Amino acid sequence: MLLPGSTIGVLGGGQLGRMLAMEARRMGYGVHALDPDPYCCAAPFAEIITAPLDDVEAARYLAAHCDVLTIETEHVPAAVLAQIETLRPVYPNSAALATVQDRLRQREFLNRHQLPQTAYAAVDDLASLNQALSGIGRPAVLKTRTSGYDGKGQVRIGAGDDAAAAWAAIAEAPAVLEAWVQYDKEISVILARGHDGDIRCYPLAQNEHRQHILHVTRAPARVAPAVAQRAQALAVAVAEGLGHVGVMAVEMFVLESGELLINEVAPRTHNSGHYTFGGCVTSQFEQHLRAICGLPLGDAEPLRPALMLNLLGDLWVNGAPPLARILAHPGARLHLYGKQPRAGRKLGHVLLLDEDLDAAQAWVDAIVG
Repeated sequence: MLLPGSTIGVLGGGQLGRMLAMEARRMGYGVHALDPDPYCCAAPFAEIITAPLDDVEAARYLAAHCDVLTIETEHVPAAVLAQIETLRPVYPNSAALATVQDRLRQREFLNRHQLPQTAYAAVDDLASLNQALSGIGRPAVLKTRTSGYDGKGQVRIGAGDDAAAAWAAIAEAPAVLEAWVQYDKEISVILARGHDGDIRCYPLAQNEHRQHILHVTRAPARVAPAVAQRAQALAVAVAEGLGHVGVMAVEMFVLESGELLINEVAPRTHNSGHYTFGGCVTSQFEQHLRAICGLPLGDAEPLRPALMLNLLGDLWVNGAPPLARILAHPGARLHLYGKQPRAGRKLGHVLLLDEDLDAAQAWVDAIVG
């Protein structure tokens, strides 16, 4: 058990690292973070070691100055974690990260554990892509095995689309072809698992994406109680199968029939869990710290229904965004990440606590569209 006064090491200094460091500082922990940008989002709240995330020596230096280490992005090479977990405890460990950060390995893991997912096939060249399309059919989605996020590294292949063009669009990188899913809702389960196997699940989140980027999350999700219970059970099975310690997100599709398909697993705090930071007794960031430090997990119950809106750089293109209008909502809670505006870039989010989430949705739609 690592009590306040200990030092947390974070590989990555983006907005997730920033909010993790904020909660760690509040609780009395020191924070060091490794990031290639000395002015990264976490810089105001952590000692920054400036180096690429694949720099093994920098990671070892970080480990030498911390009591426990974690990640804020699954794009840290698992081989780096393997090097430093011989020096300090690291959560998630390298084996779990290696499974999750590769889409094919993740799909194979889900298959071994008989967890529901869409049909898939490995793609290594144009010939195997054509073979996969023959088996899976169209439409389908071609995704690079690593490094993709927010829709990057993936392309939809429809009935009349050229397979060779799709293969070129992902730079002929090793990939996975997945059957296109006609879903009713996108949801995610945010949970935490402690050293002792104790698990706490947050209220189910319902997510709306625009241009492959999360736009709005509402919690609780508008699904039947049986669907919510099944989603949580599937997410728990994923966490236990990986032996995960810390917070993780399991994203799923809900079909019209109520059937669930697991889409992606993120072994870290997650954008769709931002509603917990102000909307629940224990934020996902504090919960992650509790888990990796061996402390008892906190209460994951909601304080009120919550709506989280991502604020993208597009709102800043024509000058100052309408933050004052957003904050006129009495239940608004604003988070800005300290980034320079750029179209499509996540600059912050706003949380609205409201008993009527449809009214909260209408409020933000009237302001930001």
